[in-house]
Amino acid sequence: MMPRFAANLGYLFTDRPFLARFAAAAAAGFPAVELQYPYDQDPAAMRAEIARHRLTMLGVNTPPPPDAPSGLAGVPGREAEFATLLDRALALATAIGARAIHCLAGTVPEARRAEAEDVFVANLRHAADRAAAHGLTVLIEPLNSRDRPGYLLVRAEQAAAIIGRVERANVRMQFDVYHAQIMGGDLTRRLERHHDLIGHVQIAAVPSRAEPDDGEVNYRAILAALDRLGYAGHVGCEYVPRGRTEDGLAWGAAWGLGSGAADRGAQPIL
Repeated sequence: MMPRFAANLGYLFTDRPFLARFAAAAAAGFPAVELQYPYDQDPAAMRAEIARHRLTMLGVNTPPPPDAPSGLAGVPGREAEFATLLDRALALATAIGARAIHCLAGTVPEARRAEAEDVFVANLRHAADRAAAHGLTVLIEPLNSRDRPGYLLVRAEQAAAIIGRVERANVRMQFDVYHAQIMGGDLTRRLERHHDLIGHVQIAAVPSRAEPDDGEVNYRAILAALDRLGYAGHVGCEYVPRGRTEDGLAWGAAWGLGSGAADRGAQPIL
Protein backbone atom coordinates (compact mmCIF):
# COMPACT_ATOMS: atom_id res chain seq x y z
CA MET A 1 0.00 0.00 0.00
CA MET A 2 1.01 3.62 -0.27
CA PRO A 3 -0.52 6.93 0.79
CA ARG A 4 -2.91 8.71 -1.53
CA PHE A 5 -2.49 12.40 -0.84
CA ALA A 6 -5.18 15.07 -1.08
CA ALA A 7 -4.54 18.78 -1.43
CA ASN A 8 -6.44 20.96 1.02
CA LEU A 9 -7.29 23.93 -1.20
CA GLY A 10 -7.90 26.17 1.78
CA TYR A 11 -4.15 25.96 2.50
CA LEU A 12 -2.38 24.94 -0.71
CA PHE A 13 -2.10 26.86 -3.99
CA THR A 14 -3.59 29.97 -2.39
CA ASP A 15 -1.56 32.25 -4.68
CA ARG A 16 -4.15 31.42 -7.35
CA PRO A 17 -7.85 32.27 -7.71
CA PHE A 18 -9.93 29.60 -6.03
CA LEU A 19 -11.14 27.79 -9.14
CA ALA A 20 -7.60 27.65 -10.55
CA ARG A 21 -6.42 25.64 -7.53
CA PHE A 22 -8.05 22.44 -8.81
CA ALA A 23 -5.90 22.46 -11.95
CA ALA A 24 -2.81 23.29 -9.89
CA ALA A 25 -3.45 20.37 -7.53
CA ALA A 26 -3.87 17.94 -10.41
CA ALA A 27 -0.75 19.25 -12.14
CA ALA A 28 1.22 18.74 -8.93
CA GLY A 29 0.20 15.07 -8.80
CA PHE A 30 -2.59 15.15 -6.22
CA PRO A 31 -5.36 12.65 -7.08
CA ALA A 32 -7.83 14.22 -4.64
CA VAL A 33 -8.77 17.52 -3.03
CA GLU A 34 -10.52 18.62 0.14
CA LEU A 35 -12.09 21.99 0.85
CA GLN A 36 -12.97 24.03 3.91
CA TYR A 37 -15.57 26.74 3.41
CA PRO A 38 -16.18 27.22 -0.32
CA TYR A 39 -19.69 28.54 0.24
CA ASP A 40 -19.09 31.71 -1.77
CA GLN A 41 -18.21 29.70 -4.88
CA ASP A 42 -20.41 28.40 -7.68
CA PRO A 43 -21.00 24.65 -7.08
CA ALA A 44 -21.43 23.96 -10.80
CA ALA A 45 -18.10 25.62 -11.59
CA MET A 46 -16.37 23.63 -8.83
CA ARG A 47 -17.86 20.37 -10.04
CA ALA A 48 -16.74 21.13 -13.58
CA GLU A 49 -13.14 21.69 -12.43
CA ILE A 50 -13.19 18.51 -10.34
CA ALA A 51 -14.42 16.50 -13.33
CA ARG A 52 -12.09 18.22 -15.81
CA HIS A 53 -9.04 17.26 -13.82
CA ARG A 54 -10.34 13.82 -12.75
CA LEU A 55 -10.01 14.61 -9.07
CA THR A 56 -11.65 12.82 -6.18
CA MET A 57 -13.61 15.33 -4.10
CA LEU A 58 -13.32 14.41 -0.42
CA GLY A 59 -14.90 16.68 2.15
CA VAL A 60 -16.10 20.12 3.20
CA ASN A 61 -16.63 21.71 6.61
CA THR A 62 -19.96 22.86 7.92
CA PRO A 63 -20.12 26.64 7.39
CA PRO A 64 -19.39 28.58 10.58
CA PRO A 65 -21.57 31.61 11.33
CA PRO A 66 -19.79 34.97 11.76
CA ASP A 67 -20.05 34.89 15.56
CA ALA A 68 -18.92 31.24 15.90
CA PRO A 69 -15.88 30.55 13.67
CA SER A 70 -15.38 27.15 15.32
CA GLY A 71 -18.87 25.95 14.44
CA LEU A 72 -22.04 25.09 16.34
CA ALA A 73 -22.49 21.31 16.38
CA GLY A 74 -21.84 21.10 20.13
CA VAL A 75 -23.08 24.50 21.28
CA PRO A 76 -26.11 24.32 23.60
CA GLY A 77 -29.06 26.46 22.62
CA ARG A 78 -28.09 26.75 18.95
CA GLU A 79 -29.32 23.42 17.66
CA ALA A 80 -31.74 24.98 15.16
CA GLU A 81 -28.95 27.10 13.71
CA PHE A 82 -26.74 24.06 13.36
CA ALA A 83 -29.50 22.24 11.48
CA THR A 84 -29.66 25.13 9.01
CA LEU A 85 -25.88 25.10 8.56
CA LEU A 86 -25.98 21.34 8.03
CA ASP A 87 -28.56 21.81 5.27
CA ARG A 88 -26.16 24.19 3.50
CA ALA A 89 -23.30 21.71 3.85
CA LEU A 90 -25.40 18.83 2.53
CA ALA A 91 -26.54 20.88 -0.45
CA LEU A 92 -22.98 21.85 -1.33
CA ALA A 93 -21.52 18.38 -0.75
CA THR A 94 -24.07 16.72 -2.99
CA ALA A 95 -23.72 19.42 -5.66
CA ILE A 96 -19.95 18.98 -6.00
CA GLY A 97 -19.77 15.23 -5.44
CA ALA A 98 -18.09 15.31 -2.04
CA ARG A 99 -17.85 12.21 0.13
CA ALA A 100 -17.89 13.69 3.65
CA ILE A 101 -18.87 16.62 5.83
CA HIS A 102 -16.78 17.67 8.81
CA CYS A 103 -19.08 18.96 11.54
CA LEU A 104 -17.29 21.67 13.52
CA ALA A 105 -18.05 21.18 17.21
CA GLY A 106 -17.68 24.77 18.41
CA THR A 107 -16.28 26.40 21.54
CA VAL A 108 -17.96 26.21 24.92
CA PRO A 109 -17.12 27.27 28.50
CA GLU A 110 -15.49 24.61 30.63
CA ALA A 111 -18.50 24.50 32.97
CA ARG A 112 -20.82 23.50 30.11
CA ARG A 113 -18.71 20.84 28.44
CA ALA A 114 -20.76 17.85 29.67
CA GLU A 115 -23.95 19.50 28.43
CA ALA A 116 -22.24 20.41 25.19
CA GLU A 117 -21.17 16.82 24.55
CA ASP A 118 -24.80 15.73 24.91
CA VAL A 119 -25.82 18.36 22.36
CA PHE A 120 -22.98 17.26 20.08
CA VAL A 121 -24.12 13.64 20.21
CA ALA A 122 -27.74 14.57 19.41
CA ASN A 123 -26.73 16.85 16.55
CA LEU A 124 -24.41 14.21 15.13
CA ARG A 125 -27.18 11.62 15.12
CA HIS A 126 -29.34 14.05 13.17
CA ALA A 127 -26.46 14.89 10.81
CA ALA A 128 -25.58 11.23 10.27
CA ASP A 129 -29.14 10.29 9.39
CA ARG A 130 -29.42 13.18 6.94
CA ALA A 131 -26.00 12.43 5.43
CA ALA A 132 -26.71 8.71 5.08
CA ALA A 133 -29.57 9.49 2.70
CA HIS A 134 -26.97 10.98 0.35
CA GLY A 135 -24.28 8.33 0.93
CA LEU A 136 -22.11 10.79 2.87
CA THR A 137 -19.85 10.31 5.87
CA VAL A 138 -19.91 12.67 8.86
CA LEU A 139 -16.47 13.47 10.26
CA ILE A 140 -15.53 14.91 13.64
CA GLU A 141 -12.02 16.20 14.26
CA PRO A 142 -10.22 16.81 17.55
CA LEU A 143 -8.47 20.21 17.38
CA ASN A 144 -5.70 21.32 19.68
CA SER A 145 -6.56 23.75 22.45
CA ARG A 146 -3.52 25.93 21.74
CA ASP A 147 -4.75 26.96 18.31
CA ARG A 148 -8.46 26.69 19.21
CA PRO A 149 -8.91 27.66 22.88
CA GLY A 150 -12.17 26.38 24.27
CA TYR A 151 -12.89 23.98 21.40
CA LEU A 152 -15.18 21.19 22.56
CA LEU A 153 -13.41 18.25 20.87
CA VAL A 154 -9.68 18.09 21.62
CA ARG A 155 -8.51 14.46 21.85
CA ALA A 156 -8.88 11.30 19.81
CA GLU A 157 -10.06 9.43 22.90
CA GLN A 158 -12.87 11.92 23.40
CA ALA A 159 -13.85 11.62 19.72
CA ALA A 160 -13.92 7.82 19.99
CA ALA A 161 -16.21 8.00 23.01
CA ILE A 162 -18.58 10.38 21.24
CA ILE A 163 -18.69 8.20 18.13
CA GLY A 164 -19.58 5.28 20.39
CA ARG A 165 -22.48 7.25 21.85
CA VAL A 166 -23.76 8.42 18.46
CA GLU A 167 -24.08 4.83 17.22
CA ARG A 168 -24.13 5.63 13.51
CA ALA A 169 -21.91 3.72 11.10
CA ASN A 170 -21.28 6.78 8.92
CA VAL A 171 -19.81 8.90 11.74
CA ARG A 172 -16.01 8.71 11.70
CA MET A 173 -12.97 10.45 13.14
CA GLN A 174 -10.82 12.85 11.18
CA PHE A 175 -7.38 12.22 12.67
CA ASP A 176 -5.19 15.25 12.11
CA VAL A 177 -1.67 14.28 13.13
CA TYR A 178 -0.72 17.91 13.74
CA HIS A 179 -3.46 18.38 16.33
CA ALA A 180 -2.98 14.93 17.87
CA GLN A 181 0.74 15.49 18.41
CA ILE A 182 0.08 18.75 20.25
CA MET A 183 -2.62 17.09 22.35
CA GLY A 184 -0.63 14.25 23.82
CA GLY A 185 1.44 12.67 21.04
CA ASP A 186 1.84 8.87 21.30
CA LEU A 187 0.74 8.89 17.69
CA THR A 188 1.39 5.32 16.61
CA ARG A 189 -0.39 3.83 19.62
CA ARG A 190 -3.34 6.14 19.13
CA LEU A 191 -3.60 5.23 15.46
CA GLU A 192 -3.52 1.56 16.43
CA ARG A 193 -6.15 2.09 19.12
CA HIS A 194 -8.58 4.06 16.98
CA HIS A 195 -7.91 2.98 13.40
CA ASP A 196 -11.29 1.27 13.07
CA LEU A 197 -12.96 4.65 13.66
CA ILE A 198 -10.72 6.80 11.46
CA GLY A 199 -12.33 8.02 8.26
CA HIS A 200 -9.72 10.55 7.19
CA VAL A 201 -6.16 11.56 8.08
CA GLN A 202 -4.47 14.95 7.76
CA ILE A 203 -0.83 15.94 8.15
CA ALA A 204 1.40 18.97 8.78
CA ALA A 205 4.69 19.66 10.53
CA VAL A 206 4.67 20.28 14.28
CA PRO A 207 4.97 22.93 15.61
CA SER A 208 5.23 25.06 12.44
CA ARG A 209 2.26 23.57 10.53
CA ALA A 210 4.41 23.81 7.40
CA GLU A 211 5.35 21.00 4.99
CA PRO A 212 5.65 17.60 6.74
CA ASP A 213 9.41 17.37 6.16
CA ASP A 214 10.60 19.02 9.38
CA GLY A 215 9.57 19.36 13.00
CA GLU A 216 9.03 16.76 15.67
CA VAL A 217 6.79 14.22 13.90
CA ASN A 218 8.42 11.28 12.10
CA TYR A 219 6.09 11.04 9.13
CA ARG A 220 8.07 8.13 7.72
CA ALA A 221 6.84 6.12 10.72
CA ILE A 222 3.32 7.54 10.63
CA LEU A 223 2.72 6.69 6.97
CA ALA A 224 4.22 3.22 7.49
CA ALA A 225 1.87 2.69 10.44
CA LEU A 226 -1.13 3.67 8.32
CA ASP A 227 -0.09 1.13 5.69
CA ARG A 228 0.42 -1.54 8.33
CA LEU A 229 -3.03 -0.85 9.78
CA GLY A 230 -4.67 -1.14 6.37
CA TYR A 231 -5.77 2.47 6.12
CA ALA A 232 -7.18 2.82 2.61
CA GLY A 233 -8.31 6.44 2.69
CA HIS A 234 -6.55 9.61 1.61
CA VAL A 235 -4.04 11.65 3.58
CA GLY A 236 -5.01 15.30 3.50
CA CYS A 237 -2.22 17.86 3.20
CA GLU A 238 -3.56 20.60 5.45
CA TYR A 239 -0.40 22.59 5.99
CA VAL A 240 0.77 26.17 5.49
CA PRO A 241 3.46 26.15 2.78
CA ARG A 242 6.67 27.99 3.59
CA GLY A 243 6.49 29.59 0.15
CA ARG A 244 4.94 28.69 -3.18
CA THR A 245 3.18 25.34 -2.82
CA GLU A 246 4.98 23.67 -5.73
CA ASP A 247 8.37 24.67 -4.38
CA GLY A 248 7.72 22.75 -1.16
CA LEU A 249 6.54 19.44 -2.61
CA ALA A 250 9.89 17.66 -2.71
CA TRP A 251 8.88 15.85 0.49
CA GLY A 252 6.33 13.91 -1.60
CA ALA A 253 8.48 13.31 -4.69
CA ALA A 254 8.58 9.57 -3.97
CA TRP A 255 4.82 9.48 -4.63
CA GLY A 256 4.89 11.68 -7.71
CA LEU A 257 4.08 15.00 -6.08
CA GLY A 258 5.59 18.13 -7.57
CA SER A 259 6.86 18.19 -11.12
CA GLY A 260 10.63 17.83 -10.98
CA ALA A 261 10.65 17.98 -7.18
CA ALA A 262 13.18 15.17 -6.81
CA ASP A 263 15.72 17.19 -8.79
CA ARG A 264 15.63 20.25 -6.52
CA GLY A 265 17.74 18.73 -3.77
CA ALA A 266 15.21 18.17 -0.99
CA GLN A 267 14.85 14.66 0.41
CA PRO A 268 11.51 12.80 0.33
CA ILE A 269 10.44 11.67 3.79
CA LEU A 270 10.20 8.01 2.80
